[in-house]
Amino acid sequence: MSGDFEDADAAGTEAERTFAALPPARGGGFARTWWGQAWLKALEDTALDGQQVKLERRHARAGAVGAVSVRPGRITAVVQDRDHTRHRSDVLLQQLSAVEWDRLLDLVADRAGHIAALLDHDMPPVLVEDAAACGIELLPGIGDLESACSCGAWDHCAHTAALCYQVARLLDRDPFLLLLLRGRGERELLAEVQNRSAAGAEAPEGEGIPSDRGVPAVEAYAARDILPPLPVPPPAVETPVAAPVLGGGTPPAPGVDPAALEFLIADTAARAQRLLAEALSPGHPDAPPPPALTPGQDAVRLAAAGPGAAISARLATGSGREGRGLDLAVRAWELGGPAGLAVLEEEWTPEPEALARAADRLAAAWTDDENRPRLRAAGNRWTVADGTAQLRYGPDGRWWPYRKDGGRWIPAGPASDDPAGALAEAAEATEEVEAVEAAAQG
Repeated sequence: MSGDFEDADAAGTEAERTFAALPPARGGGFARTWWGQAWLKALEDTALDGQQVKLERRHARAGAVGAVSVRPGRITAVVQDRDHTRHRSDVLLQQLSAVEWDRLLDLVADRAGHIAALLDHDMPPVLVEDAAACGIELLPGIGDLESACSCGAWDHCAHTAALCYQVARLLDRDPFLLLLLRGRGERELLAEVQNRSAAGAEAPEGEGIPSDRGVPAVEAYAARDILPPLPVPPPAVETPVAAPVLGGGTPPAPGVDPAALEFLIADTAARAQRLLAEALSPGHPDAPPPPALTPGQDAVRLAAAGPGAAISARLATGSGREGRGLDLAVRAWELGGPAGLAVLEEEWTPEPEALARAADRLAAAWTDDENRPRLRAAGNRWTVADGTAQLRYGPDGRWWPYRKDGGRWIPAGPASDDPAGALAEAAEATEEVEAVEAAAQG
């Protein structure tokens, strides 16, 4: 890295590394990396006297800290006062337990990026996040850096604090020192990671190290105080990027439909533009994420975009629906999205309490007994006695109108909180269809 470290020679065994005294620090901060800054934050947040911290920084900047020895759980150096009095100073950090190391090694072995970053003397934030998700704190927190000094101070003194500032400079250059403090040296750690990686690669499918699924965003935000600032949000995108034209040139491979690929690319761009707009909206942080679509639901969503007969036929086959079934599914999707599709394709029986509420709603919907329709109940469906209209009760407590056509029940309108209004919607839809058919015959 910088010239500040050109004279900092490291020696010693794997279990202990010793660094020659660093030259005086010339301006700037003691830590350039985010993990070095997190180390100092643990010290400075513990200090009760901000003025004392400034004095300790000056003590460290003057080059009063001698050679630094780093070994599991302990850092040691001789620190000299201005009157040339010398004090042995130690800073202690709790080592990880065997169980914690086992979890951490499995984690690192499972992600090649973690290993590559450490070998490049980098400590990616995601490594700290992943470790925290496993219940392992790699970086020290408030009060974790304990002290012991021959000056007799019972807490951090100018000597142990100055040692911490110098260690931050060493950590900038080599984050493996933090892992050594936690109990494992570089060579030992890498050897164990390599063995676990090899074992995971040779294990039968399903028996190796769990696959990398990333880190939940909530954990990254929870660690924001020790991580670099999050990037500013991207700018909004007014319109989706136009899909490229894939026709012409080299013939496609067997089974590859360029028109289908063009459609999927355009759909992906439109969804990305919509998701970005939602993410930038003011209420987005407090809104729960929508449930992921199943392949069957996503096929209907794609078909609702009007991809053409050929692609719609492939979507119908892939989702296990025949052409007419996909048309009905698209109609339900257009009227109510995933909830509308579920009401079309799923029949269920409400719990007794929900069933009682639904019955009360139906009883209160018509005040005039003369106009009250006769309904036959089956599960979540109430069918008019003449068999031409139907109400379907959704899990969210809303009513969905259906009409019968050609022996099949067809969604007749959007959901409503009023069962009488929903049934009127079904009747109106039936009348409209009959009027169109009569005009066509006349």
